[in-house]
Amino acid sequence: MSEFKAFDFRTKFGSRYFPSPIFTASGCAGSGKELAQFFDLDELGAVVTKSIAVKPRSGRATPRMAETPSGMLNSIGLQGPGIDQFLANDIPWLQSKGARVIVSISGETVEEYATLARKLRGINALFGIEVNISCPNVENRGLVFACDPIASRAVIEAVRRNIGGDYPIIAKLSPDVTDIVSIAKEVVSAGADGLALINTILGMVIDIDAVRPKLAGITGGLSGPAIRPVAVRAIFQVHAALPNVPILGMGGVATGRDALEMIFAGASGISIGTATFGNPTAAIKVKEELLGLLQSKGFNSLQEAIGIAHG
Repeated sequence: MSEFKAFDFRTKFGSRYFPSPIFTASGCAGSGKELAQFFDLDELGAVVTKSIAVKPRSGRATPRMAETPSGMLNSIGLQGPGIDQFLANDIPWLQSKGARVIVSISGETVEEYATLARKLRGINALFGIEVNISCPNVENRGLVFACDPIASRAVIEAVRRNIGGDYPIIAKLSPDVTDIVSIAKEVVSAGADGLALINTILGMVIDIDAVRPKLAGITGGLSGPAIRPVAVRAIFQVHAALPNVPILGMGGVATGRDALEMIFAGASGISIGTATFGNPTAAIKVKEELLGLLQSKGFNSLQEAIGIAHG
C-alpha cells in the first residue's frame, strides 16, 4: 500500500481531480449498479453513466448486438429512463456508494442538451458532464452533431451556458470524420474542458444465411480491441494539436498495456467499456496493471507519462 501512496496516480479534468485515471465507459455499465456487486465504485476514478436523454427512450428493435472479430457491434439506441427518473433513482444510489459521477448526456436538438445541463446543476456527486454529441441532429436532416463543427460548437456553448463554470465538460467525439482535430478545436473553443476519444465506429454485419443485416437497426457502433489503433491515432493527433487539453481515452482497452499506450499517446484518463462484458472487474484489473507498469518504467506520477510518445 505504501508504494501506491508514493506514486501520484491522480488525473485532472477541468477543476476536478480524480484519484485514479480509470473510468467506466458510457453505455457499458448502466449507472454502476451491475458493477457494484464486484467491487466498490469509489475504487474507480469516476463512473461515467449511460447517456441520458430528456425523455425516456425504449431504444431500437432487437437484435441489437452482433459479435465481430476482436469486437462487437451494438445498436442499442440510447435506451434509458429519462433525466427526471435518473435524478430521482440513479444519482442518490451513486451518492450512497461514494462514487464520483460523470453524467453522459445526449439530445436530438441543442435545446435538449441545454435542458439536461440545467437539470444537473447542484448535484453534489457530479464531477463532470460527458456531452455525447455523436447523436443525430433532428434539426439538421439527421446529421450527427459531432460530424459538423458548427453544430458541435452550438451544443457545447449551450451546455456551458446552462451548467455554469463549476463542472468540467468533456465532449465525446466521433471518429467517423475526416479531420477529428478540427472538431476538437471547435468544441474546446466553445467551452469544453476535455475530450472523450473515441466513440464507436459505424459498422455493419450481414447474416449470409438469412441474407439480411444482423442488426435490426442495420448499422451499429463497433467497439472492442479492433478499434484501439484508431483510438490511439485520434488521441495522438488531438494531443499534438491541443497538448493542454485533457483527453479521456477509450476504445478496446482490456489491459494495462493498452491503457499505457493511450497515456503515452496523450490521454489523461482511460475509460473501460467492452472489456467489462467479458470480465466485470476489467476496470480494476486495468487500474492495477497500469499502476504497476508506470512504476516499473520509473515514472513518479501519471502526469509524467502523458503524451511522452510525442518526444
